[in-house]
Amino acid sequence: MENVPSTTWRMLAQRPNSAEPPLGLDALWHKAAGFARRLVCNRSRLLTQAESIVSMEKQLRHLSDRRLRETISPLHDRFRLGRDTAEDRHLAFAVLREVAARQIGLQPYPVQIAGALAMEAGGLAEMATGEGKTLVAVMPAVLAGWRGRGCHVVTANEYLAKRDAQLMQSVYAFCGLTVGCIEQDMPPAERRQAYAAHVTYGTNKEVAADFLRDQIAMGPLRGLPAALLARIAGGSDDRMGRLVQRGLDCAIVDEADAVLIDEAVTPLIISGAGPNQDQVEAFERAARLAKELNPTTEYRIDPRRGEVNFTPAGKQRLAELTESIGGLWTGCRRREEMVLQALTAREFFIRDKQYVIADNQVVIVDEFTGRLMPDRSWRNGLHQAVEAKEGLEIHLPKETYARISFQRFFRLYRKLSAMTGTGAEAQAELWQIYRLPVIPIPTHRPCRRTVMPERVFGSAAAKWEAIVDEIRRVHKTGRPVLIGTRSVGASEYLSRLLSAQGLEHQVLNAVRQDSEAQIIAGAGQIGRITVATNMAGRGTDIRLGSGVAELGGLHVVATERHEARRIDRQLFGRCARQGDPGSAQAFTSLDDELMQQYGHPLAVALARCGRKRNMEISSASSRRWVDKAQQRAERVARRQRKELLRADHWIDEFLGFTGTYF
Repeated sequence: MENVPSTTWRMLAQRPNSAEPPLGLDALWHKAAGFARRLVCNRSRLLTQAESIVSMEKQLRHLSDRRLRETISPLHDRFRLGRDTAEDRHLAFAVLREVAARQIGLQPYPVQIAGALAMEAGGLAEMATGEGKTLVAVMPAVLAGWRGRGCHVVTANEYLAKRDAQLMQSVYAFCGLTVGCIEQDMPPAERRQAYAAHVTYGTNKEVAADFLRDQIAMGPLRGLPAALLARIAGGSDDRMGRLVQRGLDCAIVDEADAVLIDEAVTPLIISGAGPNQDQVEAFERAARLAKELNPTTEYRIDPRRGEVNFTPAGKQRLAELTESIGGLWTGCRRREEMVLQALTAREFFIRDKQYVIADNQVVIVDEFTGRLMPDRSWRNGLHQAVEAKEGLEIHLPKETYARISFQRFFRLYRKLSAMTGTGAEAQAELWQIYRLPVIPIPTHRPCRRTVMPERVFGSAAAKWEAIVDEIRRVHKTGRPVLIGTRSVGASEYLSRLLSAQGLEHQVLNAVRQDSEAQIIAGAGQIGRITVATNMAGRGTDIRLGSGVAELGGLHVVATERHEARRIDRQLFGRCARQGDPGSAQAFTSLDDELMQQYGHPLAVALARCGRKRNMEISSASSRRWVDKAQQRAERVARRQRKELLRADHWIDEFLGFTGTYF
């Protein structure tokens, strides 16, 4: 057993955090514990500690590089042996501040050190856009690297992971640490080498997928006792040699609201081709049958839950249509499931919104980032139902080998910390699920953002006309404009409207995502108009061009509300960074998806009465309607995440003996 790395045994010994969601008095006690944790890690205390760390600059500034490395060496040893103290951590941050200044020309501000202290304490640092979170993550990552058990820095996308790893590599190297980066097409040997580094950068999808692949490779050896017995018997060498990760010890999650909240219930699935060729014809027939059913009398659509249900007349009609077909269509339950899937694909999955067609294939669009996900597919036959709807070649349904939700995956880490620009709205949920207290960190310079009153319209046509007028008005002043849309279709529609008005612009969406970072980074240049889906370019700073600040800075336009206030706030946070001026305004209509699914029917009907149908109806009451619809959407999403948490607990309690991840 001496040839097996100790980190492998740690991975095999890990068990998920199986804490059941607290109820009743337990929930109140749990909430109080979270409040107490935030008091211990309150920002005033952290800022005081940060100022103390900054004051050490005088004694470190005049040290040569050799002497600075000599200061690092004993610190490294104490962290590796687990004998580090609060004083050691403060000295380490002071040293890292000096190293960053020498290696990359960036010296962390006190507020950045406070954010690093918050994460080192196991919290979530809420820091505004443009406050330098990339540099902040390096400080707790170095301390985790010194402890020798590996640290995963999880970023929003592969571009950011690669960029941050390369940008900060010299800082890590000066501190005696190695850095790895996980990329999508990386072979297993290179992945293993990247995970063996002290600090590893990667996306949540790649890191979780590697975890599942390791679980599959281990087969029945789930747990330390089984692995030890197999090792003694001499039969587990080959399986352990196929592992790429060395355990889930420490993770630092960037853009935590997107990863831990928005994508929490998204299942990551490892699958292979299923054996049943006959299903292809069944999906095609189901798509044809769905077209023959009447949406008013034979099935009902529930837009709030995203469900389709047959009426009694619909069930009877379906039975008549399939009476002469035979096969699986003779079974009532199976035929209804197939056609309901086809109806769901038809009613709720819209081209250029949830997916695009690329190279004659259905490619999913990430709901939260607007990026393409060519390696992902919907499960339970839904992907094939969408392919059948579009008349494309149907690929065989895949058989699931292993699956895990991101919510469940990140609860496996021994130590979890995070950072984001918007965490306050979800602080209760982040504490309940992940034991992460949200600690707001002030900005380095006062925020100069002007948020204009939201404008509400009775129809989408009136809203788009007003948006184009607003873009033209701001563009005439020379200020750059960034317009955020929720879908590919909306961005392309707005692009056509702008082109018709002769307004030169750039579009960034899942179809046009080449040079994404460069487009977003240049969105602050004078006279620039940029249309971007959702949070495309997230993680890339928008720097103002020469003379733009004097004109008023970047103007951000939100073309509709999202289903979470956090996402709206993230979009507005693209302007007025680091004390720059800027402004933002939201436009909403009663035809927007949010209002259609979650708006009160009576309020929508009253607002549309008479001439108001194609007019602006902005008022305090109309904005309250939109607020309430957004709050309903947040409650529904929060309820889904809590249900998943309870399901995870049930799996741990009743299926934990199988060692299988679902």
